[in-house]
Amino acid sequence: MKRRSLLVVVLLALLAISIAPLAAQDGVTLTMWSRDSNQDFLRELVDMWNGSHANQIELTIIPAADFVTRVGVASAGGEAPDLLPIDLIYVPAFARAGNLTEIGDFIDSLPYADQLSPSHIHLGEYDGGRYAVPFAAEGSVLLYNKGLFEQAGLDPEAPPTTWQEIYDAAVAITALGDDIYGYYFSGACAGCNAFTYLPLIWASGGDVLSEDGLSATVDSPEVRAALEFYQRMWNEGLIPPSAQADTGTDFLNAFLTGKIGMAGSGAFSISVLKNDHPEIDFGLTFLPGQDGGTSSFAGGDSIAITSSSQHAAEAFEFIQWVLSEEIQLEMFAARGQLPLRADLIDNEYSQQDPRLITNAEAMNLGKTPYSFVYNQLFNDANGPWLSMIQTAIFQGDIDGAVATAQQGFTDILASE
Repeated sequence: MKRRSLLVVVLLALLAISIAPLAAQDGVTLTMWSRDSNQDFLRELVDMWNGSHANQIELTIIPAADFVTRVGVASAGGEAPDLLPIDLIYVPAFARAGNLTEIGDFIDSLPYADQLSPSHIHLGEYDGGRYAVPFAAEGSVLLYNKGLFEQAGLDPEAPPTTWQEIYDAAVAITALGDDIYGYYFSGACAGCNAFTYLPLIWASGGDVLSEDGLSATVDSPEVRAALEFYQRMWNEGLIPPSAQADTGTDFLNAFLTGKIGMAGSGAFSISVLKNDHPEIDFGLTFLPGQDGGTSSFAGGDSIAITSSSQHAAEAFEFIQWVLSEEIQLEMFAARGQLPLRADLIDNEYSQQDPRLITNAEAMNLGKTPYSFVYNQLFNDANGPWLSMIQTAIFQGDIDGAVATAQQGFTDILASE
């Protein structure tokens, strides 16, 4: 009996060792690959780490257009880097392909794990495992020109909270004339409309994908209502004609002219407007649902440890440092970046501009489509998402657009 008890104790001890996070060692050189978006900030972050830690990081910047392919090839050959910051929309596919290390135990060791961006965490989940945590945050919001609101007799401190209120404000602002329009969106940009249009559907209780990302739910009353909403504003001339052909070049630029009342945007617009266009008095608010409610597209990057890495503990040490209060405040918040933790949204830097707090709150209540084929569905200029938007809004065929998109989504999902 004693011998059996001793054996059980030994087995339990070995099991505990196998599932607990391993201790990091010093003197290790880690590799990190990142796409060239936000590279200046990332270089500064890595330099700060290298200047204060024994373990060092070698950073490689890769053009965004080549990033996913290059990482995929390297992963297949077992030569991927240790650390991989990646657009969160790609995390499910990389996890399913076996390219990432499961880090659930590491995440659980963080005392603030429940404060991390929910959407980033969700997209890092696959088949019961957890493979990534947030690394950079972005959230879509409704940007509005307070000066134009005031000129149109609207309260600049009471932004729209429903679609009808957006419409009413757009009518009043467009009536100012002088090539001023109430609303703007990039009508030929697939990804832009995922970022700013999907939240209108979510806030109304609808979606275009099932929760697991495996089924299309495009053919719904909420999607039809959202298309009717934009179609009405387009038909009534509340949106400038140039919007139809805009592939994203004027996603923010149109608002920067000072002649657009409202447009969907993100946190990046705050610093651009403050630094380069101080003449525009702007506000931002949550993207609303048809009759209220709010949502946001939670974007940005997640960071993962690849399955090629031999230094998971050392890599997670860097991740833990990035998520620490000191770095989140003095590196992220101090530079206008959204904190990755809900408990740090309201801080000394964001208090200087409450619009940052609003944007961070929007990101934390937002969603991101969970899909293994995100690009084919939402980013492809010839894909079903953009085709639906253009056919419904600019050609007026809502029924045909929805039916075609439902089938297009279904076909893509079936072929993965």
